[in-house]
Amino acid sequence: MAQYFPTHGNDGYRVGHYDLELDYRVAANRLSGVAVLTAHALDPLERFELDLGTFRVGQVLVDGERVRHTHRADKLQITPRHWIQEGRRFTVEVRYAGTPRPVPSVWGGLGWEQLTDGVIVASQPIGAPSWYPCNDRPDNKATYRITVRTASPYQVVANGELAAKTHAGGTTTWVYEQAEPMAAYLASVQIGRYRRVEQHGPVPIRLLYPTRLATRVQYDFGRQRQMLDAFTEFFGPYPFRAYTAVVTDDPLEIPIEAQGVSIFGSNQVDGRRGNERLVAHELAHQWFGNSLTLGHWRDIWLHEGFACYAEWLWSEASGGKRADEHAARWYRRLAAQPGDFVLADPGIRRLFDDRVYKRGALTLHALRDALGDPAFFSMLREWTADYRHGTVSTGRFTELARHYTDQPLDALFDAWLYSPAVPDQ
Repeated sequence: MAQYFPTHGNDGYRVGHYDLELDYRVAANRLSGVAVLTAHALDPLERFELDLGTFRVGQVLVDGERVRHTHRADKLQITPRHWIQEGRRFTVEVRYAGTPRPVPSVWGGLGWEQLTDGVIVASQPIGAPSWYPCNDRPDNKATYRITVRTASPYQVVANGELAAKTHAGGTTTWVYEQAEPMAAYLASVQIGRYRRVEQHGPVPIRLLYPTRLATRVQYDFGRQRQMLDAFTEFFGPYPFRAYTAVVTDDPLEIPIEAQGVSIFGSNQVDGRRGNERLVAHELAHQWFGNSLTLGHWRDIWLHEGFACYAEWLWSEASGGKRADEHAARWYRRLAAQPGDFVLADPGIRRLFDDRVYKRGALTLHALRDALGDPAFFSMLREWTADYRHGTVSTGRFTELARHYTDQPLDALFDAWLYSPAVPDQ
């Protein structure tokens, strides 16, 4: 199976921690940053690369010493003064500035993006280099400290917990600390003129939105506590210290996930909970996608199929249609489409095909039918516990599922995951 994004990510080292200091001017869309990466050499390194978009790089230091670097084609190549020995811990400091531009892709621009009055970061799958230097591969998870300085009228949200907030003149500096390991594409900054409220729950549930949308947002997101309780029962404990939902003043094509944060557009709130399935979907990604993160993009169904199935579970738990009804409807629709899609390796252009979502959910429903509810949900809770804040694969999931039944599951997995046609029921 081919690597989907061969120009992103780098071998030879792993980053363990990012310390990002960002100064951003909203009106000018001007970002200047200092990034300090703490890394571990897996091989002897004469030189190494970071992923970074179209910024001007002022200087690069390795272990405090200024070193030679080149920056082209979104790759920052760094040559230390001395070889870095295998197994050694080292630091890299990059000073950079410029106008952040989204990374081009088949799905449009990804990463740092201007709103009418603010910023969103939507990096999945390869947009992280649009705003900071990184090892842009999903299996290199790291802790983060993200500091953002911007004009005081704006609220800033980043991953993790708010550790400090200070004012100086007309600017405010926000410091967030993300203690749980995170993939580069899940790092996020959201900037806007938002009202911030907190809802009670097993963890703090934060909600940021434009004041003009207050009534609609508060109603549409009013059942997040119940969702969190239901998903904790289905999937095990919520994996982070808090959960934040941001509603922008701009419309968005789809909601956006980040670790500990979900972002919605103004067009996705209607005051009638008409898009509540999306609220459930994004919350479920905190387990499936953020805590448990794929190591290879071909396994995207482990994120989207699970989050889609969570929509059906929430529908069932909240008095709506049963998962069986959703499954029957989507089976009919998928069975009528051409049999040219392999769920376990959809290919780069079909990474976010609707069949990844719906066929992924149908695969889980078929497995639930095969195992029965007690075994199925026990298996999901073991899955989220065993790989909490780690990296997952399709093979690891199917291996775990086999421990929950004496019946063979090979035919089920072959039909749903590896065969192009939708299997007969």
